Amino acid sequence: MTQQPFSRPGAIDLSALRRPASPSPSPAAAPPAGGAASSAGGAGGAYSVAVDEANFQDVLEASMTAPVVLVFHSPSRSPESDQLAHDVALVAEEYDGRFLAATIDVDAVPQIAQAMQIPQVPLMLVILDGRPATQPIPGAAPIDDIRALFNQLAQQLTAQGIAGRHQPHALGASAPVAEGEEPEVDPRYAPAQDALAAGDIDTAVAEYQRLVDANPADHEAAAGLAMAKVLQRTQGVDLNAARAAAAAAPDDVDAQTMVADLDMLGGHVEDAFARLVELVRRTAGKERDRAREHLLGLFAAVGNDDARVLKGRQALASALY
Repeated sequence: MTQQPFSRPGAIDLSALRRPASPSPSPAAAPPAGGAASSAGGAGGAYSVAVDEANFQDVLEASMTAPVVLVFHSPSRSPESDQLAHDVALVAEEYDGRFLAATIDVDAVPQIAQAMQIPQVPLMLVILDGRPATQPIPGAAPIDDIRALFNQLAQQLTAQGIAGRHQPHALGASAPVAEGEEPEVDPRYAPAQDALAAGDIDTAVAEYQRLVDANPADHEAAAGLAMAKVLQRTQGVDLNAARAAAAAAPDDVDAQTMVADLDMLGGHVEDAFARLVELVRRTAGKERDRAREHLLGLFAAVGNDDARVLKGRQALASALY
């Protein structure tokens, strides 16, 4: 397989496949409606899913958390494509949530392949933030080549600071802390937390950044860094003046993101998310990218398992398309 660098080209036109919003949870917290892949084309497990019309949008929304590897296969036209789908699902399990394998039987759901203009099977496509993140990867491949590709993609994720992970949907959750017990404090976070307690926000940012640089998959450090940066950006800012500036310039990214940060500090998390989702909806190009990246940072500050973040990610995916 040739090298597949991550990029962010234009979004896929999925308007024909959209369905009305439903109250079902995002796949970041639970499996998409189709459940774990169990057909000949899927290995089944915590990080693989068989795709149909009902759960396709959910799978795309899951790519807002971490990459989704779409595998298009056809049991009738290409037996080797079934093996590819099985192997990709198997390898995805080895990465503990860094990837979700989504297998698409083009015989069963041809409309998805048509909407995405898939020219042949088998074919792989990596989706990140709801968009293609690599060129399509045609043809079957031995499982060792698939592992090499996943390893290359994982290295690029780390290099780009993309640390999100999918939540498992076939494994038990960790045991909760018993009532009355204090959660165990990880000493790695103590310097940053001590700095925050002392009001030394710049040092807290530096300490959290050090932890994230050492381990981009450290979600607690990433959340701490994101929140410390909110504190850093809002130091000395006058709330009333910031709101007046945002009201006067509704499409000014700097003005709107500042108020979103202030809303976060005031506990108005959903207001902050809604402000930036609407900003994404109204803007385009680099301005839209800046608004989206800022919103993703606020998601990280709150935490991917928070219901408000799951709702915000769904709203962001809708605004992008």
